[in-house]
Amino acid sequence: MAQLSPMMTHYLETKKQYPDCILFYRLGDFYEMFFEDAKTASRELEITLTGKECGLEERAPMCGVPYHAVESYLNKLVQKGYKVAIAEQMEDPKTAKGLVKREVIRVVTPGTITNSQALEESKNNYLMGIVYMDGMFGISSVDISTGDYLVTEVKSERTLLDEIFKFAPSEIICNEAFYMSGVDLEELKNRLHVVVTALENRFFSDDSCRRLLREHFHVNHLDGLGLSEYEAGTIAAGAVLSYLYETQKSTLDHLTAITPYTTGQYMMLDTSTRRNLELTETLREKQKRGTLLWVLDKTKTAMGARMLRSFVEQPLIDREGILARQNAIEELNMNYISREEMAEYLNAIYDLERLIGRISYKTANPRDLIAFKNSLAMLPHIKKILGEFGADLLREVDSGMDTLEELTALIEHAIVDDPPISVRDGGIIKDGYSEEADRLRHAKTEGKDWLAALEAEEREKTGIKNLKIKFNKVFGYYFEVTNSFKDQVPDYFVRRQTLTNAERFTTDRLKELEGTILGAEDRLFSLEYDLFCQVRDTAGAQVEKIQQTAKAIALLDVLISLSTVATRHNYVKPKINERGVIHIKNGRHPVVEQMMRDDMFVSNDTYLDNGKNRISIITGPNMAGKSTYMRQTALITLMAQIGSFVPADEANIGLCDRIFTRVGASDDLASGQSTFMVEMTEVANILRNATRNSLLILDEIGRGTSTFDGLSIAWAVVEYISNTKTLGAKTLFATHYHELTELEGAISGVNNYCIAVKEQGDNIVFLRKIVKGGADKSYGIQVAKLAGVPEQVITRAKELVEELSDADITARAKEIASGSRTVQPKKSVERPDEVDLQQMSIFDTVREEDIIRELMEIDISRLSPVEALVTLDKFQSRLKNRWEADK
Repeated sequence: MAQLSPMMTHYLETKKQYPDCILFYRLGDFYEMFFEDAKTASRELEITLTGKECGLEERAPMCGVPYHAVESYLNKLVQKGYKVAIAEQMEDPKTAKGLVKREVIRVVTPGTITNSQALEESKNNYLMGIVYMDGMFGISSVDISTGDYLVTEVKSERTLLDEIFKFAPSEIICNEAFYMSGVDLEELKNRLHVVVTALENRFFSDDSCRRLLREHFHVNHLDGLGLSEYEAGTIAAGAVLSYLYETQKSTLDHLTAITPYTTGQYMMLDTSTRRNLELTETLREKQKRGTLLWVLDKTKTAMGARMLRSFVEQPLIDREGILARQNAIEELNMNYISREEMAEYLNAIYDLERLIGRISYKTANPRDLIAFKNSLAMLPHIKKILGEFGADLLREVDSGMDTLEELTALIEHAIVDDPPISVRDGGIIKDGYSEEADRLRHAKTEGKDWLAALEAEEREKTGIKNLKIKFNKVFGYYFEVTNSFKDQVPDYFVRRQTLTNAERFTTDRLKELEGTILGAEDRLFSLEYDLFCQVRDTAGAQVEKIQQTAKAIALLDVLISLSTVATRHNYVKPKINERGVIHIKNGRHPVVEQMMRDDMFVSNDTYLDNGKNRISIITGPNMAGKSTYMRQTALITLMAQIGSFVPADEANIGLCDRIFTRVGASDDLASGQSTFMVEMTEVANILRNATRNSLLILDEIGRGTSTFDGLSIAWAVVEYISNTKTLGAKTLFATHYHELTELEGAISGVNNYCIAVKEQGDNIVFLRKIVKGGADKSYGIQVAKLAGVPEQVITRAKELVEELSDADITARAKEIASGSRTVQPKKSVERPDEVDLQQMSIFDTVREEDIIRELMEIDISRLSPVEALVTLDKFQSRLKNRWEADK
């Protein structure tokens, strides 16, 4: 019976412990994979699949990657959603007796990768833990590359999804109950490309989670961490921490704090609003260019870029916090030279958050420490300039920034300015830092002189003119003699190797020198590695100071970025009120303005309040700028609440707890939802979750169904929103249903506005200006002509529009709005002649001669029985409609 080799037996034992991972098993200079792992890795990494004798009848499928290039291969697998367990050699193969000891030193997953090449600088890489218990969702998000660690709780599935889409984690771990909670996990996987894994119940034990959190943060009670009111959140945080300990095999010293938060601390932005307002990525291309973040991001550091993204995704609802940011930006605006000087210093600062993460993980290399040192060297200059400022938030930045000059000096003294990447090959430590290192380095240097002297001496003694001392890793140092001189080799030369054209020898003296030189080199490399680790650990011991400093730098970077944008694009400081008034004078869309040339953007005013100006009904043709106008109002409000200056001549912004948008139409075919179903689902969410202090942006409600159903829905939505007992939210409502303009004067708080259009014969010119009053038509045919629709279609459309005039609809709308006519619920009917078909008559153009002609053209012999019945039913319905209209 075939028996596995000892090495393969150990491999399979290790693999059993990590069945959901691809196992990278270190063998010499390669990480090898076997069996199914090898097939998967070969396919995904596009590397050659080979085989290895393993004691079985058939060779084991095998592939491998070189250890020095492992990160690039690792990144590819993790980015495709795989988990990788790294089994490392734990002893030197040269000195090991028997099988080399190997252990899994780390499991790399999409949410735990720390390699800078695999991470996007301006985005956090979150691992999210979700626990569902007692009707509550506990959420904990951690970015181990930066040390950010957050926890919260939410009650509803929609709020949970909003949090997931806000953080966009690359990996989610959860309990079994979450799988059974009804949340659409397939949507998460498909839309976010997130890996979702249900862990064993042991990860979610209440006692073990609480104990682990207390031990990690060195506290006796969780109250000190602010977790007392987060029961489900505490379990989620503990499960995440347990998962990290188990996969990272590390002390996780850089997770120095956990931050509890409530979703009510920030303006709530649901998934649809983030998407429709294009806050961080565009709707179609999913790119940063063309978004609000693209306009505002003039940051110089990766830390600042990540913080600015969080500002955009989490606007404040605290007036004092907003004013603090505004005041800091205003002072930076007034001190342009100092601001630009600090920006120059910031430009030289590397990603301190992720550098200290790698230092804590003990994966930082010598070049990382040099980048770290060069970054810290900028801090004294920045602090000196910051001392000139008086704004409270800038003073906080100054006090939170530690220059860490002793650490800077240590790295400067210890590490050479241009070190190698590898920590094992020497050349890291500067002369003068360590006497022992200097002595060994001197011995290594002198050894080369000794070898040169010995070579010259032996060449003279033997008369072999081309005698040379050479070196390789197999034989060490040796004399090489070509065949033409081998007769002159003395007796004390000991043959080591015979080549085709030469022979290699050694001598007692050469062996002695070899021992001295190689011994010194090996000891030097080992000593340099130890010294480097000491310096790295010294930096790691100050992780809290460094993280605090990194956050201060990030905040300063964000404030300088917002100040730069404000002065560059002529933004103004908005007033912030708590009366619910949004008053914008000559507001501009921040993104569209930057995408246009020659300052062609047309500014517009906005006025909304909680009283007589709650709802603006906006009419006008497509392409005229209704959506741009509404979005700019939402974006200006959002910018004001992140503390930014805004694109307007003047602005007074009432604090909004939420912004909702329903803009455009799109199918969700993957979930089986039509355009209209998607629209109605979003409308339902808005009406159920908006409050009196919310801002609603609604565009073309009801356009996905029949004219009369759509008009009725849009009308009812306006009535519902305007009623202060049901909602009473501030709303911009764009529509092509001109009948809704009848609501002005009939419903308190509703006002009509339209996009100004100039007609030139059959053509129109969009003036892009919002004016008081309602549009009398949609100019759809003119827009179709501008779009290039054939003239024959345009001409026929003009003819039809006269026949399909909606005068009767408008008249009925006036009656309903004025109260002289009420809409009565229809009775159930059995016969067609009892149905009120008055609304259908305006579309009726059926003529009997048309039906007769169509009947004559039908080839009955080609119709199946079912097709014949369908055709007959169609003609009968058309005739009945005609008959009802004639009555």
